[in-house]
This record gives sequence, structure tokens and C-alpha cells, in this order.
Amino acid sequence: MPKNKGKGGKNRKRGKNENEEEKRELVYKEEGQEYAQVSRMVGNGRLEAQCIDGKKRMCHIRGKMRKKVWVGQGDIVLLGLRDYQDDKADVILKYTADEARVLKQYGELPENIRINDTDIVMEGEDNENAEFFDFDDVAEI
Repeated sequence: MPKNKGKGGKNRKRGKNENEEEKRELVYKEEGQEYAQVSRMVGNGRLEAQCIDGKKRMCHIRGKMRKKVWVGQGDIVLLGLRDYQDDKADVILKYTADEARVLKQYGELPENIRINDTDIVMEGEDNENAEFFDFDDVAEI
């Protein structure tokens, strides 16, 4: 059996967090890019996002971000649109909540978008668990 000559394995890499609390310059969209909000995670590095232009696109998380930046439901992301497939895109960047608020203040994001909101209700989906009642009706019982 060969001797281990490295400085450690997976657990050593897992302990490092080099990008924590790092202030970065705000990146705006360019030609061929679009802002979007993640509507649901599909799995295998893919997600479904509702773009600002009104289209729903299937997106692929690029390899550089894949295990380093965790993208969740409700996050604001920057997508790279594909010339040959309009219904698919690639996630280029994930904005933090503070960056998304700044984008909203500058008018890059519309006012009706909700930042840091994981309870996105999709149109056409039924919420079986959502039971709404009026407290006045309970008093009559």
C-alpha cells in the first residue's frame, strides 16, 4: 500500500471557506443575459426559473458554481441565454439578498419580485396542504 503524501483529503477541502463575507462588485446583465428567480430545483444541477421577461426556462448550473455556490428556491440569479434554445439557459451568477435589493433599487429588477421568499406559489398548481378558513366561521360552531 502506498503512503499518503498529501496534506489531507475531502474533509480538509470541506473545512475551507474562502469566499465568506467577501464584498464583490455588482454585476449587471448584458446582451444575451437575463435576471430570473428560481421557482423550483429539479436536481442534477438543473433548476426551473421564472425570468424577468416573463418566460419560464429550464436552467443548468455551470460547473464552476456547482458545488461551491448553493442555489435554492426563491434566489435571484443571472442567466446566460442560449441562441439556439430559447426555453433553456445557464446560471452564470447567484445574487445575495443584499445585491438583489440593490438591483431592485436601481430599477434592474421589477418592484413585484419578492426577495428572500421561498414560498413561491406557482400558477396552475394546487396547494393540497393550504387550508384557509375564516375565524368568524369557527365562532359559529
